[in-house]
Amino acid sequence: MWRGTVARVLRSGGTGNSRFVSGTAAVVEFRRRLERELEDIRGAGTWKSERIISSRQGPHLRLEGGGTGILNFCANNYLGLSSHPEVIRAAVEALEKFGAGLSSVRFICGTQSIHKDLEEKIARFHQREDAILYASCFDANAGIFETLSLCPRGFCGPSSCKKNCLTALRCVSAQWLEEERMVTECFMSYASFSVNLMLLSTTLCFKRANREAGWPCPILPFWAAGRKAAEYVCHVWLVPLAGTDELLGVMDKVTIINSTLGKALGGAAGGYTTGPKPLIDLLRQRSRPYLFSNSLPPAVVGCASKALDLLMESNAIAQSMAAKTQRFRSKMTAAGFTISGKDHPICPVMLGDARLAAVMAEDMLNRGIYVIGFSYPVVPKGKARIRVQISAVHSDEDIDRCVEAFTEVGRKHGALP
Repeated sequence: MWRGTVARVLRSGGTGNSRFVSGTAAVVEFRRRLERELEDIRGAGTWKSERIISSRQGPHLRLEGGGTGILNFCANNYLGLSSHPEVIRAAVEALEKFGAGLSSVRFICGTQSIHKDLEEKIARFHQREDAILYASCFDANAGIFETLSLCPRGFCGPSSCKKNCLTALRCVSAQWLEEERMVTECFMSYASFSVNLMLLSTTLCFKRANREAGWPCPILPFWAAGRKAAEYVCHVWLVPLAGTDELLGVMDKVTIINSTLGKALGGAAGGYTTGPKPLIDLLRQRSRPYLFSNSLPPAVVGCASKALDLLMESNAIAQSMAAKTQRFRSKMTAAGFTISGKDHPICPVMLGDARLAAVMAEDMLNRGIYVIGFSYPVVPKGKARIRVQISAVHSDEDIDRCVEAFTEVGRKHGALP
Protein backbone atom coordinates (compact mmCIF):
# COMPACT_ATOMS: atom_id res chain seq x y z
CA MET A 1 0.00 0.00 0.00
CA TRP A 2 2.78 2.41 0.91
CA ARG A 3 4.75 1.56 -2.21
CA GLY A 4 1.71 2.31 -4.33
CA THR A 5 1.24 5.68 -2.66
CA VAL A 6 4.88 6.62 -3.14
CA ALA A 7 4.75 5.56 -6.78
CA ARG A 8 1.59 7.65 -7.42
CA VAL A 9 3.14 10.74 -5.85
CA LEU A 10 6.28 10.31 -7.91
CA ARG A 11 4.28 9.89 -11.13
CA SER A 12 2.22 13.00 -10.37
CA GLY A 13 5.33 15.14 -10.11
CA GLY A 14 4.57 16.30 -6.55
CA THR A 15 4.54 20.09 -6.24
CA GLY A 16 6.94 20.77 -9.08
CA ASN A 17 8.76 19.37 -12.04
CA SER A 18 12.04 18.42 -10.41
CA ARG A 19 12.70 14.87 -9.34
CA PHE A 20 13.91 16.23 -6.01
CA VAL A 21 10.56 17.86 -5.25
CA SER A 22 8.69 14.72 -6.30
CA GLY A 23 10.84 12.62 -4.04
CA THR A 24 10.28 15.01 -1.15
CA ALA A 25 6.50 14.83 -1.54
CA ALA A 26 6.65 11.04 -1.58
CA VAL A 27 8.73 10.96 1.57
CA VAL A 28 6.32 13.33 3.34
CA GLU A 29 3.35 11.11 2.48
CA PHE A 30 5.28 8.02 3.48
CA ARG A 31 6.12 9.61 6.83
CA ARG A 32 2.46 10.50 7.45
CA ARG A 33 1.41 6.92 6.85
CA LEU A 34 4.06 5.65 9.24
CA GLU A 35 2.92 8.07 11.93
CA ARG A 36 -0.73 7.03 11.51
CA GLU A 37 0.29 3.40 11.83
CA LEU A 38 2.20 4.17 15.01
CA GLU A 39 -0.75 6.08 16.46
CA ASP A 40 -2.98 3.08 15.79
CA ILE A 41 -0.57 0.93 17.82
CA ARG A 42 -0.59 3.42 20.69
CA GLY A 43 -4.38 3.66 20.55
CA ALA A 44 -4.73 -0.11 20.79
CA GLY A 45 -2.65 -0.13 23.96
CA THR A 46 -0.06 -2.45 22.43
CA TRP A 47 2.87 -0.03 22.19
CA LYS A 48 6.13 -1.77 23.07
CA SER A 49 8.56 0.38 25.02
CA GLU A 50 12.21 -0.53 25.45
CA ARG A 51 13.45 -0.15 28.99
CA ILE A 52 17.14 0.66 29.11
CA ILE A 53 19.25 -1.50 31.43
CA SER A 54 22.43 0.00 32.85
CA SER A 55 23.72 -3.19 34.50
CA ARG A 56 24.54 -6.73 33.46
CA GLN A 57 21.81 -9.28 32.81
CA GLY A 58 20.74 -11.12 35.92
CA PRO A 59 18.00 -11.57 38.53
CA HIS A 60 18.57 -8.00 39.77
CA LEU A 61 18.87 -5.04 37.41
CA ARG A 62 19.55 -1.35 37.42
CA LEU A 63 17.48 0.64 34.93
CA GLU A 64 18.58 3.88 33.36
CA GLY A 65 16.88 6.79 35.04
CA GLY A 66 17.35 5.69 38.62
CA GLY A 67 15.63 2.33 38.96
CA THR A 68 17.79 0.16 41.24
CA GLY A 69 17.21 -3.22 42.83
CA ILE A 70 14.73 -4.20 40.12
CA LEU A 71 13.83 -7.88 40.07
CA ASN A 72 14.13 -9.21 36.53
CA PHE A 73 11.48 -11.76 35.52
CA CYS A 74 11.44 -11.38 31.74
CA ALA A 75 14.78 -12.62 30.40
CA ASN A 76 15.51 -15.90 28.62
CA ASN A 77 18.32 -16.41 31.13
CA TYR A 78 16.72 -19.64 32.37
CA LEU A 79 19.92 -21.18 33.73
CA GLY A 80 21.35 -17.92 35.06
CA LEU A 81 24.48 -18.24 32.93
CA SER A 82 24.43 -14.78 31.31
CA SER A 83 26.28 -13.33 34.28
CA HIS A 84 27.87 -16.51 35.65
CA PRO A 85 31.44 -15.60 36.70
CA GLU A 86 33.00 -18.54 34.86
CA VAL A 87 31.10 -17.71 31.67
CA ILE A 88 32.22 -14.09 31.84
CA ARG A 89 35.80 -15.12 32.54
CA ALA A 90 35.75 -17.46 29.52
CA ALA A 91 34.53 -14.61 27.32
CA VAL A 92 37.30 -12.29 28.52
CA GLU A 93 39.95 -14.94 27.94
CA ALA A 94 38.67 -15.62 24.41
CA LEU A 95 38.59 -11.89 23.68
CA GLU A 96 42.17 -11.40 24.83
CA LYS A 97 43.50 -14.47 23.00
CA PHE A 98 41.50 -14.37 19.75
CA GLY A 99 40.52 -10.70 19.37
CA ALA A 100 37.24 -8.83 19.00
CA GLY A 101 36.17 -10.43 15.73
CA LEU A 102 37.28 -12.09 12.52
CA SER A 103 36.29 -9.43 9.98
CA SER A 104 35.38 -12.30 7.70
CA VAL A 105 33.10 -15.19 6.95
CA ARG A 106 34.10 -18.71 7.94
CA PHE A 107 35.35 -20.11 4.64
CA ILE A 108 37.60 -17.14 3.81
CA CYS A 109 39.58 -16.43 6.97
CA GLY A 110 37.04 -16.55 9.75
CA THR A 111 37.43 -19.98 11.32
CA GLN A 112 39.39 -20.21 14.55
CA SER A 113 40.16 -23.20 16.70
CA ILE A 114 37.55 -22.13 19.25
CA HIS A 115 34.81 -22.31 16.57
CA LYS A 116 35.73 -25.89 15.74
CA ASP A 117 36.02 -26.77 19.42
CA LEU A 118 32.53 -25.40 20.15
CA GLU A 119 31.01 -27.24 17.19
CA GLU A 120 32.55 -30.50 18.40
CA LYS A 121 31.23 -29.82 21.91
CA ILE A 122 27.70 -29.11 20.64
CA ALA A 123 27.66 -32.36 18.66
CA ARG A 124 28.86 -34.27 21.72
CA PHE A 125 26.27 -32.57 23.94
CA HIS A 126 23.47 -33.68 21.59
CA GLN A 127 25.03 -37.05 20.77
CA ARG A 128 25.19 -36.16 17.07
CA GLU A 129 27.90 -36.51 14.43
CA ASP A 130 28.68 -32.86 13.73
CA ALA A 131 27.47 -29.28 14.20
CA ILE A 132 27.68 -25.92 12.45
CA LEU A 133 27.55 -22.45 14.04
CA TYR A 134 25.45 -19.53 12.83
CA ALA A 135 25.02 -15.91 13.86
CA SER A 136 21.54 -16.78 15.18
CA CYS A 137 19.05 -19.62 15.33
CA PHE A 138 16.99 -17.65 12.80
CA ASP A 139 19.90 -18.06 10.38
CA ALA A 140 20.22 -21.74 11.26
CA ASN A 141 16.55 -22.30 10.36
CA ALA A 142 16.95 -20.39 7.10
CA GLY A 143 20.07 -22.36 6.28
CA ILE A 144 18.29 -25.70 6.62
CA PHE A 145 15.24 -24.84 4.55
CA GLU A 146 17.12 -22.97 1.85
CA THR A 147 19.78 -25.61 1.44
CA LEU A 148 17.27 -28.44 1.15
CA SER A 149 14.98 -26.32 -1.05
CA LEU A 150 12.00 -27.13 1.12
CA CYS A 151 8.57 -25.73 0.38
CA PRO A 152 5.29 -26.80 2.05
CA ARG A 153 3.43 -27.06 -1.27
CA GLY A 154 -0.24 -26.43 -1.15
CA PHE A 155 -0.33 -25.76 2.58
CA CYS A 156 0.52 -22.08 2.80
CA GLY A 157 -2.45 -20.66 0.93
CA PRO A 158 -1.40 -17.83 -1.40
CA SER A 159 -0.17 -19.20 -4.69
CA SER A 160 2.58 -16.58 -4.77
CA CYS A 161 4.20 -18.31 -1.79
CA LYS A 162 4.39 -21.78 -3.21
CA LYS A 163 7.59 -21.25 -5.17
CA ASN A 164 9.43 -19.50 -2.36
CA CYS A 165 10.17 -21.68 0.63
CA LEU A 166 10.99 -18.93 3.13
CA THR A 167 8.02 -16.81 2.09
CA ALA A 168 5.80 -19.86 2.41
CA LEU A 169 7.11 -20.64 5.87
CA ARG A 170 6.50 -17.09 7.01
CA CYS A 171 3.00 -17.27 5.56
CA VAL A 172 2.27 -20.49 7.40
CA SER A 173 3.59 -19.09 10.67
CA ALA A 174 1.41 -15.98 10.32
CA GLN A 175 -1.69 -18.07 9.65
CA TRP A 176 -1.02 -20.08 12.79
CA LEU A 177 -1.70 -17.02 14.87
CA GLU A 178 -5.33 -17.41 13.83
CA GLU A 179 -5.69 -21.04 12.72
CA GLU A 180 -4.68 -23.79 15.11
CA ARG A 181 -5.58 -26.38 12.49
CA MET A 182 -2.41 -25.44 10.61
CA VAL A 183 -0.50 -27.39 13.25
CA THR A 184 -1.84 -30.64 11.89
CA GLU A 185 -1.80 -29.58 8.24
CA CYS A 186 1.70 -28.19 7.91
CA PHE A 187 4.05 -30.58 9.66
CA MET A 188 5.29 -32.09 6.41
CA SER A 189 7.35 -30.35 3.74
CA TYR A 190 8.45 -31.85 0.46
CA ALA A 191 11.90 -31.21 -0.93
CA SER A 192 13.37 -30.83 -4.39
CA PHE A 193 16.53 -32.66 -3.47
CA SER A 194 18.83 -35.30 -4.91
CA VAL A 195 16.68 -37.91 -3.20
CA ASN A 196 12.98 -37.95 -2.58
CA LEU A 197 13.08 -36.39 0.86
CA MET A 198 10.35 -35.54 3.31
CA LEU A 199 11.16 -33.34 6.28
CA LEU A 200 8.81 -33.86 9.21
CA SER A 201 9.47 -30.62 11.01
CA THR A 202 8.39 -29.50 14.45
CA THR A 203 9.93 -26.10 13.75
CA LEU A 204 6.73 -24.92 12.12
CA CYS A 205 4.48 -26.11 14.90
CA PHE A 206 6.76 -24.98 17.70
CA LYS A 207 5.02 -21.62 17.74
CA ARG A 208 5.09 -19.18 20.63
CA ALA A 209 1.68 -20.20 21.95
CA ASN A 210 2.76 -23.82 22.28
CA ARG A 211 6.12 -22.85 23.73
CA GLU A 212 4.46 -20.69 26.36
CA ALA A 213 2.05 -23.50 27.12
CA GLY A 214 5.12 -25.25 28.42
CA TRP A 215 5.35 -27.90 25.71
CA PRO A 216 6.43 -28.07 22.09
CA CYS A 217 4.11 -29.22 19.34
CA PRO A 218 2.91 -32.77 20.16
CA ILE A 219 5.27 -34.59 17.82
CA LEU A 220 4.69 -38.10 19.13
CA PRO A 221 1.45 -38.62 17.14
CA PHE A 222 3.40 -37.77 14.00
CA TRP A 223 5.76 -40.75 14.29
CA ALA A 224 3.12 -43.00 12.73
CA ALA A 225 2.78 -40.63 9.79
CA GLY A 226 6.56 -40.57 9.48
CA ARG A 227 6.80 -44.33 9.39
CA LYS A 228 4.07 -44.51 6.76
CA ALA A 229 5.77 -41.80 4.72
CA ALA A 230 8.98 -43.81 4.81
CA GLU A 231 7.31 -46.35 2.53
CA TYR A 232 7.42 -43.74 -0.23
CA VAL A 233 10.17 -41.27 0.64
CA CYS A 234 13.10 -40.73 2.92
CA HIS A 235 12.04 -38.78 6.00
CA VAL A 236 13.94 -36.64 8.45
CA TRP A 237 12.91 -35.13 11.76
CA LEU A 238 13.89 -31.59 12.64
CA VAL A 239 13.47 -30.40 16.24
CA PRO A 240 13.89 -26.68 16.92
CA LEU A 241 15.09 -26.50 20.49
CA ALA A 242 17.74 -28.25 22.51
CA GLY A 243 16.23 -30.71 24.96
CA THR A 244 12.90 -31.24 23.18
CA ASP A 245 13.95 -34.64 21.87
CA GLU A 246 15.22 -35.74 25.27
CA LEU A 247 12.11 -34.40 27.01
CA LEU A 248 9.84 -36.48 24.78
CA GLY A 249 12.05 -39.56 24.80
CA VAL A 250 12.71 -39.54 21.05
CA MET A 251 16.43 -38.73 20.83
CA ASP A 252 17.05 -41.81 18.70
CA LYS A 253 14.38 -40.74 16.19
CA VAL A 254 15.29 -37.06 15.74
CA THR A 255 17.77 -36.47 12.91
CA ILE A 256 18.46 -32.72 13.06
CA ILE A 257 18.38 -30.20 15.90
CA ASN A 258 18.38 -26.43 15.43
CA SER A 259 18.82 -24.31 18.53
CA THR A 260 20.14 -21.05 19.94
CA LEU A 261 23.09 -19.93 22.02
CA GLY A 262 21.38 -16.64 22.81
CA LYS A 263 19.13 -17.77 25.67
CA ALA A 264 19.99 -20.39 28.27
CA LEU A 265 23.43 -21.22 26.83
CA GLY A 266 25.27 -18.07 27.80
CA GLY A 267 22.70 -15.58 26.55
CA ALA A 268 24.97 -13.72 24.12
CA ALA A 269 24.12 -14.64 20.52
CA GLY A 270 24.46 -17.38 17.95
CA GLY A 271 22.69 -20.53 16.86
CA TYR A 272 23.52 -23.91 15.42
CA THR A 273 22.43 -26.98 13.53
CA THR A 274 23.60 -30.42 14.65
CA GLY A 275 22.98 -33.73 12.94
CA PRO A 276 24.47 -36.10 10.34
CA LYS A 277 27.94 -35.13 9.15
CA PRO A 278 27.02 -35.18 5.43
CA LEU A 279 24.26 -32.64 6.13
CA ILE A 280 26.60 -30.38 8.11
CA ASP A 281 29.19 -30.64 5.32
CA LEU A 282 26.54 -29.63 2.79
CA LEU A 283 25.48 -26.65 4.90
CA ARG A 284 29.09 -25.46 4.96
CA GLN A 285 29.08 -25.54 1.15
CA ARG A 286 25.66 -24.08 0.36
CA SER A 287 24.01 -22.44 3.35
CA ARG A 288 23.83 -18.74 2.53
CA PRO A 289 23.41 -17.47 6.12
CA TYR A 290 26.63 -19.34 6.91
CA LEU A 291 28.54 -18.34 3.80
CA PHE A 292 27.63 -14.63 3.90
CA SER A 293 27.65 -13.84 7.63
CA ASN A 294 30.69 -12.98 9.70
CA SER A 295 31.96 -15.60 12.10
CA LEU A 296 30.69 -15.56 15.67
CA PRO A 297 32.88 -13.21 17.78
CA PRO A 298 35.39 -15.08 19.95
CA ALA A 299 33.89 -13.73 23.19
CA VAL A 300 30.49 -15.17 22.23
CA VAL A 301 32.07 -18.52 21.42
CA GLY A 302 33.87 -18.50 24.77
CA CYS A 303 30.60 -17.85 26.62
CA ALA A 304 28.72 -20.66 24.90
CA SER A 305 31.56 -23.12 25.30
CA LYS A 306 31.81 -22.54 29.05
CA ALA A 307 28.01 -22.71 29.42
CA LEU A 308 28.04 -26.18 27.85
CA ASP A 309 30.89 -27.23 30.13
CA LEU A 310 28.87 -26.25 33.19
CA LEU A 311 25.81 -28.16 32.00
CA MET A 312 27.74 -31.29 31.14
CA GLU A 313 29.52 -31.27 34.50
CA SER A 314 26.39 -31.21 36.66
CA ASN A 315 22.59 -31.03 36.50
CA ALA A 316 22.38 -28.89 39.66
CA ILE A 317 21.62 -25.71 37.69
CA ALA A 318 18.74 -27.34 35.82
CA GLN A 319 17.36 -28.77 39.05
CA SER A 320 17.44 -25.35 40.68
CA MET A 321 15.51 -23.86 37.77
CA ALA A 322 12.88 -26.59 38.02
CA ALA A 323 12.40 -26.01 41.76
CA LYS A 324 12.05 -22.23 41.34
CA THR A 325 9.59 -22.76 38.50
CA GLN A 326 7.41 -25.04 40.59
CA ARG A 327 7.43 -22.54 43.47
CA PHE A 328 6.25 -19.68 41.26
CA ARG A 329 3.59 -21.67 39.43
CA SER A 330 2.05 -23.15 42.57
CA LYS A 331 1.94 -19.83 44.47
CA MET A 332 0.47 -17.91 41.50
CA THR A 333 -2.19 -20.56 40.95
CA ALA A 334 -3.07 -20.48 44.65
CA ALA A 335 -3.45 -16.69 44.38
CA GLY A 336 -6.06 -17.15 41.65
CA PHE A 337 -4.10 -16.53 38.45
CA THR A 338 -4.22 -18.75 35.37
CA ILE A 339 -0.70 -19.83 34.44
CA SER A 340 -0.50 -21.51 31.07
CA GLY A 341 1.43 -24.72 30.58
CA LYS A 342 3.12 -27.10 32.96
CA ASP A 343 6.55 -27.33 34.56
CA HIS A 344 8.12 -24.84 32.14
CA PRO A 345 10.18 -21.81 33.23
CA ILE A 346 8.18 -19.68 30.80
CA CYS A 347 5.13 -18.91 32.95
CA PRO A 348 2.49 -16.91 31.03
CA VAL A 349 0.08 -15.11 33.35
CA MET A 350 -3.02 -15.20 31.14
CA LEU A 351 -5.10 -11.99 31.13
CA GLY A 352 -6.78 -11.87 27.72
CA ASP A 353 -6.96 -8.08 27.38
CA ALA A 354 -3.98 -6.35 25.76
CA ARG A 355 -4.44 -3.05 27.54
CA LEU A 356 -4.76 -4.78 30.91
CA ALA A 357 -1.54 -6.69 30.30
CA ALA A 358 0.32 -3.47 29.45
CA VAL A 359 -1.04 -1.53 32.43
CA MET A 360 -0.36 -4.33 34.90
CA ALA A 361 3.20 -4.76 33.61
CA GLU A 362 3.84 -1.04 34.10
CA ASP A 363 2.39 -1.18 37.61
CA MET A 364 4.57 -4.19 38.40
CA LEU A 365 7.64 -2.15 37.47
CA ASN A 366 6.50 0.55 39.90
CA ARG A 367 6.72 -2.19 42.53
CA GLY A 368 10.22 -3.17 41.43
CA ILE A 369 9.30 -6.18 39.26
CA TYR A 370 10.40 -6.10 35.61
CA VAL A 371 7.92 -8.03 33.45
CA ILE A 372 6.49 -7.41 29.98
CA GLY A 373 2.95 -7.62 28.61
CA PHE A 374 2.55 -9.66 25.41
CA SER A 375 -0.26 -9.00 22.94
CA TYR A 376 -1.06 -9.42 19.25
CA PRO A 377 0.79 -9.94 16.92
CA VAL A 378 3.32 -11.51 19.31
CA VAL A 379 0.55 -13.80 20.60
CA PRO A 380 -2.95 -14.47 19.18
CA LYS A 381 -5.72 -11.92 19.65
CA GLY A 382 -7.58 -12.40 22.91
CA LYS A 383 -4.60 -14.23 24.43
CA ALA A 384 -2.75 -11.27 25.94
CA ARG A 385 -0.58 -12.12 28.91
CA ILE A 386 2.29 -11.08 31.09
CA ARG A 387 5.08 -13.51 30.43
CA VAL A 388 7.14 -14.35 33.49
CA GLN A 389 10.40 -16.22 32.99
CA ILE A 390 12.02 -18.01 35.87
CA SER A 391 15.79 -18.33 36.25
CA ALA A 392 17.88 -20.73 38.27
CA VAL A 393 19.49 -17.73 39.99
CA HIS A 394 16.24 -16.32 41.37
CA SER A 395 16.05 -16.81 45.12
CA ASP A 396 12.96 -18.07 46.92
CA GLU A 397 12.57 -14.55 48.31
CA ASP A 398 12.63 -13.15 44.74
CA ILE A 399 9.87 -15.56 43.72
CA ASP A 400 7.70 -14.70 46.72
CA ARG A 401 8.12 -10.96 46.22
CA CYS A 402 7.06 -11.31 42.57
CA VAL A 403 3.92 -13.27 43.54
CA GLU A 404 3.01 -10.70 46.18
CA ALA A 405 3.34 -7.86 43.67
CA PHE A 406 1.22 -9.72 41.12
CA THR A 407 -1.47 -10.29 43.72
CA GLU A 408 -1.59 -6.61 44.66
CA VAL A 409 -1.61 -5.42 41.05
CA GLY A 410 -4.13 -8.06 39.98
CA ARG A 411 -6.62 -6.98 42.63
CA LYS A 412 -6.08 -3.32 41.84
CA HIS A 413 -6.92 -3.79 38.16
CA GLY A 414 -9.68 -6.36 38.53
CA ALA A 415 -7.72 -9.38 37.31
CA LEU A 416 -8.33 -11.03 40.69
CA PRO A 417 -11.47 -10.91 42.86
